[in-house]
Amino acid sequence: MNPKFLRNLLIGLLAFLGVGAMFGGGALIISPSGELLGMPLSMIKDSPFPNFLIPAIFLFTVLGLSPCLVIFALLKKPKSRIAQRLNIYKDMHWSWSFSVYIGLILILWLQLEMMFIHSVHWSHTFYMFLAIAILIVAILPQVRNLYKQ
Repeated sequence: MNPKFLRNLLIGLLAFLGVGAMFGGGALIISPSGELLGMPLSMIKDSPFPNFLIPAIFLFTVLGLSPCLVIFALLKKPKSRIAQRLNIYKDMHWSWSFSVYIGLILILWLQLEMMFIHSVHWSHTFYMFLAIAILIVAILPQVRNLYKQ
């Protein structure tokens, strides 16, 4: 397959995640009670959080803003000493590594969410497949070759 097509697919998957997480996280920041999204506080009664504010901030920033920043970095390949220090794949541009991190963080986020709410919603399955798709597309040799250092 065409490497640029696969890179654009990865960017599209990250964009879908980022926009959705900013919407959901933003709605919960505005309404930490969950009322705006029809999510009762009883959903998180077994979590360490009294309301949705802290998870919403994490959702908005880590799974919302971060994928959008990584999209820019995947397109422009900027240098960043800080990002490069956090890059465990030293032979790869940090933007590629961060796209892998985002897929793994999404899986962890979903696992914790299901554990705290003691339930699985169709959206958990959907976003789990999204996380797996992000990881699969990112690790394809055609995509990796675009970001080798």
